[in-house]
Amino acid sequence: MRDDRPSLLSRLFRGIDGLRRFLVNVLFFGLLAGLLVAAFSGRPKVPAGAALVVKPRGTIVEQLSAGDPVERLVARSTGMGAMASETLLKDLLDAIRAAKDDKRIKAIYLDTDDMAGAGMTKLRDLRRALADFRKGGKKVVAYGDSYGQGQYYLAAQADEVYLHPDGAVVLHGFGRWRNFYKEGLDRLGVEMHVFRVGEYKSAVEPYLRDDMSPEAKEMALETYGDLWRDYLADVAAARKIRPEDIQAAIDEAPERLRAAGGDMAKMTLQAKLVDKLLPRDEVRKRMIEIVGADEDKKSFRQVGVATYLQVKGGDRTGATGKGPAVAVVVAKGDILDGDQPPGTIGGDSTARLLRRAREDESVKAVVLRVDSGGGSAFASEIIRRECELVRKAGKPVVVSMGSVAASGGYWISTDADEIWAAPETITGSIGIFGAFPTIDKPLAKYLGVHTDGVGTTRFTDAVRPDRPLDPAVADMFRQFIDEGYDDFLERVGKARKLSREQVDKIARGRIWSGEDAKGLGLVDQLGGLDQAVESAAKRAKLEKGYRVWYVEKEKTFRDTLMAMLATRALDAAVAAGWASEPLPSASALSVAGRLRALQADVERLARWNDPHGVYAHCLCTDE
Repeated sequence: MRDDRPSLLSRLFRGIDGLRRFLVNVLFFGLLAGLLVAAFSGRPKVPAGAALVVKPRGTIVEQLSAGDPVERLVARSTGMGAMASETLLKDLLDAIRAAKDDKRIKAIYLDTDDMAGAGMTKLRDLRRALADFRKGGKKVVAYGDSYGQGQYYLAAQADEVYLHPDGAVVLHGFGRWRNFYKEGLDRLGVEMHVFRVGEYKSAVEPYLRDDMSPEAKEMALETYGDLWRDYLADVAAARKIRPEDIQAAIDEAPERLRAAGGDMAKMTLQAKLVDKLLPRDEVRKRMIEIVGADEDKKSFRQVGVATYLQVKGGDRTGATGKGPAVAVVVAKGDILDGDQPPGTIGGDSTARLLRRAREDESVKAVVLRVDSGGGSAFASEIIRRECELVRKAGKPVVVSMGSVAASGGYWISTDADEIWAAPETITGSIGIFGAFPTIDKPLAKYLGVHTDGVGTTRFTDAVRPDRPLDPAVADMFRQFIDEGYDDFLERVGKARKLSREQVDKIARGRIWSGEDAKGLGLVDQLGGLDQAVESAAKRAKLEKGYRVWYVEKEKTFRDTLMAMLATRALDAAVAAGWASEPLPSASALSVAGRLRALQADVERLARWNDPHGVYAHCLCTDE
């Protein structure tokens, strides 16, 4: 009897290959069509007297997550997917700063409806840029169907703040709420073996308790209290009201809402948080009054950030410039071992960027921009060592801390000549931990599965989740963690010129605001990335005219080609009216963001890949 299996498999593989070729051809001809449309429609232009539309989508980040240019194009065009829910902070700042002195730009239209979140340091950077834009006599107009907390902070910086009559401003303060699993693990018989140093090292508390420890509550209230005071002060100053008035509007919301007949928008207006309640068409008319009408689009004259930056052109990363440079290496996301894509910090990949800056003769100083709650202690040490080598090469290293630079994020900062942090930066969390679950009891109880075997030593396969943890192994873990903590203290003490006892007193896994960290000697200066770059240039004795080079992973020819094709196709789609600028809003982004946040807690431990099983991580954020 003839066996048809090989031929069936062969046909299956040919079918899959044919489908792949078909999809690639569809994509290619789609891009080709986009390029043809672009060729006939011309490159986008900035209308005279236009409004720059600043419409952040998703989370505002220091570095975009990795992704193929075509994949990113599809995500942006559909408004769905992780890459559609990120906006690069540098893009917004570059556009606002350029628009200040651009005679073609008359105003900024700020639309925050699709913005999902941003750390306080990023919001404050945007606040300063908007304030500088307004100093030139140009207006900023903000509109929202509704405003969340981060959205409202930005909107409050505008000259005119409008809210839809059926909308609301929802302010709730800062806080941290987590799920705790101890009772559930006990019911299942799962034993979580945790080894940590520091009563404030709360990243592993969900596996040890059913509630927050008093130490964690104390730490969180103090740190988030600092951030909330800054938030209230900034919004109150922008709206010309008192911080206590905003606090009262939150605390008295039930009574005020009742007095307003249940009308949230009316209550918001009465609290002077917005200037007027207007539907979208009325806001559009107001913008036409300010910048004039675009008869073709039946709207006000406008240009989006992406189009504006493309028209402005120039070398925004400093990669092709000549002359002495200050190199900026962005370290954003969880710290993991090995090579990692942008949006995540890799022990090898981030160290390679630092090494590239060290070996480039045009680079005279390096700024490490840290926005991370940490991760692998091993990878953190690989990166710290590379910073040490940059300094040994005679190049100053300045660290600029973003929203979070804690635990491993602080570890990689210790070998800098100077550390800058914003007052709202969450930093510190000097401490480490290891965690290992064993599930032999639930396997036996619920599934009747048992594990047995032999080994040539007492430690053969000792670290198996389906076997009880050998007390001797647990003792070794504890010794290893204690030694790692001592190393951390030693590195911090050496860098900050503090004794071990002094460091231990402010360590123990505790987080601090940037302002408190400066008072404790953990950071040197308060300020943002721009100030850190200026300080690095000064340390390198650079004169004015130096370039700032954002060191990124070197792109292949394919990467460059596909990015160009994707960008041109997107421009063509906008020009042809197939897509709008900004692109379609994604109402599902906020829901998707919450689901991703929930998923992140489960995935984080699975993603960590420290070869030593030792982590310097802080589950903290101000976003």
